[in-house]
Amino acid sequence: MKKHIAHVAEDGRTHDLEEHLRQTAERAAGFAAAFGADGWARAAGLWHDLGKYSSQFQQYIQAINNPDAHVGKTGGDHSTAGALHALERFGMLGRILTYPIAGHHAGLPDWNEGGTASLAQRLEQKDLLEKVLSQGVPDEILEQTAPTEKAKSGTDISRSLWLRMLFSCLVDADFIDTEAFFEPDKSRERGDYPTLSELCPWFDTFMRRKLVGAADTSINRIRADILNQCLATATQAPGVYSLTVPTGGGKTLSSLAFALHHAVAHGQRRIIYVIPYTSIIEQTANQFRDVWKDVGDVVIEHHSNLDVNDERRDNNRSRLACENWDAPVIVTTTVQFFESLFASRTSRCRKLHNIAGSVVILDEAQLLPPDFLTPILEVLSELRNNYGVTILLCTATQPALGPHKAMDFDFKGLSGVTEIMADPAALFGQLKRTELSILGPLQEPRTWDDISARLQGHDSALCIVSRRDDARILWELMPHGTIHLSALMCGAHRSQKITEIKGRLQAGLSTRVISTQLVEAGVDVDFPVVYRALAGLDSVAQAAGRCNREGLREKGHVYVFTPPSDIPVGHLRQAAEIGRTLLMSHGDTALSPGGFEEFFRRFYWMRGDRLDKERIIDLLKNDLKLQVSFREAARRFKLINEAAQASVIVRYQNDDLISRLEREPPDRQAKRKLQRYVVNLPRRLHGQLLASGAIREVHPDIFVQSHAALYDDMLGFCPDKSIVYDPDDLMC
Repeated sequence: MKKHIAHVAEDGRTHDLEEHLRQTAERAAGFAAAFGADGWARAAGLWHDLGKYSSQFQQYIQAINNPDAHVGKTGGDHSTAGALHALERFGMLGRILTYPIAGHHAGLPDWNEGGTASLAQRLEQKDLLEKVLSQGVPDEILEQTAPTEKAKSGTDISRSLWLRMLFSCLVDADFIDTEAFFEPDKSRERGDYPTLSELCPWFDTFMRRKLVGAADTSINRIRADILNQCLATATQAPGVYSLTVPTGGGKTLSSLAFALHHAVAHGQRRIIYVIPYTSIIEQTANQFRDVWKDVGDVVIEHHSNLDVNDERRDNNRSRLACENWDAPVIVTTTVQFFESLFASRTSRCRKLHNIAGSVVILDEAQLLPPDFLTPILEVLSELRNNYGVTILLCTATQPALGPHKAMDFDFKGLSGVTEIMADPAALFGQLKRTELSILGPLQEPRTWDDISARLQGHDSALCIVSRRDDARILWELMPHGTIHLSALMCGAHRSQKITEIKGRLQAGLSTRVISTQLVEAGVDVDFPVVYRALAGLDSVAQAAGRCNREGLREKGHVYVFTPPSDIPVGHLRQAAEIGRTLLMSHGDTALSPGGFEEFFRRFYWMRGDRLDKERIIDLLKNDLKLQVSFREAARRFKLINEAAQASVIVRYQNDDLISRLEREPPDRQAKRKLQRYVVNLPRRLHGQLLASGAIREVHPDIFVQSHAALYDDMLGFCPDKSIVYDPDDLMC
């Protein structure tokens, strides 16, 4: 019998096609068993590469002898034939398989996007299947019975997410089986992790030691009580929970305690900790690694998207390097988590099936992006209802995410949320450690000279502003030794600066810091005085959480002022205006659970239909004919506007890493390390720097800083101090 080839290695080894189909099918079925769809995933795996049986592909792959031969289309379209066979075999039910099979290289397609790329048009190419069936495909591959598992239901996007999850199972199985052929040594290292049940005793021991070593203060007693309430609630049924704890209450480790014990109690597989800012992801990941430092590398830190963005430039190496979240503890960003759940590309969707049967902690839940809040809450409901996921909303300023109706507003929200804390309002009273003051009428802006003079009147103080250029201007007015923090500094640089700040504060040294709002989420610094430029009530509360955090002073002092610059347009300006109104009417008492409830209700009402600004639900809603616009939804669902932003790997104490990157494409481990050195720039500026040679593209969509002088040890990436940014480029 003629042997058909799926892949060819550089050393001439060949990967048997039938073996690849069977192995991919079993792997995919194993993944999909987590949400009861193994029959569909097995069929997808068996048929995904049927097109490779064509004589055109076989002649091509044997002649070219290139490991990337199976990725492109030079050898013909080899993904549509399997989709056509699914329709021929199962009729209308077969359309379920057409999306994952047809999209397993180029990504999930739209049903009808116009042109030949639409799934509807591709399924008209009947000759692609005819060319395959004449090549002796084994009957054991072709003749499958229709799976009996039903599609998911219950929300507006149940069917589209189910298809995306099947797609995830297929592409991850395909990638892993391909990796096992090309790089068997690396493949054997994959997935060798301890279970959460094995990790739990290590965590409990760590926490016992931490509690025993803590000073007997009122705040530490409150933190211990918060931890105990989390542990007591962990045995309750999977669902959606909220943890409303003021900043400084120890919610990071308490939320992890809940997640770990809850997962063990209910047989869930992993914990996914989702953080709004890349600025604190490394700090949180290291905190978790410290818990299990004697166990091994059980924590994956995944934020920057260093995957290839242009499918036409994809290759075998880049496909195998993308992350699939197979570790027991994942620390990632809001952007990575939610954009992946609405993605169409293989590299982004690959990991999604590993979300099933997990506990997802949304840290600083108040920062869920309002322009996409409706689809985000819909997908969270779907994960809870149909994929065995427990959601924990963790924040000091709990947003009003529950359903509520008004005469002119119907907010579906997220139903059935259980609060872990017995009495959040009383807890806020117990942990109140600051007094809030307003600098003059909030309608009147203060000058930067005035703010600088006030800051210099304090031995140690933190000032938080909402724009990068504001941070630069104010920092330049401050005396030598003032520390600057913004997202123009890479993660490794910010981490070092935050460590320096903590050390100086603990040593009682004069410490003045000018920062964008990246310091507000999860950065546990403790200043006696904090200044905050006018912002939403949630941001003001988070800023206050950096003041007198440990309660070592009788009271800390928080000052809110109106800056001389314009607040960026859009939801940030709306939030600031609501914050201004509530602060002027309620003063200090606005920073309470009741105040936050009022703030978010007003904010969501003001946003109205713009809570789904890009109409994502319309593109993905349940459709009896499964006519779904996956690619268009993915294009629109961008929490960071890719058209306005682009990344660059900067040079900051990482010469060895960059030298290696310049020699060879990064594998999965290299990408993890490089994440610490990524800075996002306005795309216009990125293009100018690329054209001038200041940055260069070393691999597809991977850009590296060329000139060492572009990176400043105080300010971060600083190509030209005279650069003028648009307001939307100046956040964080």
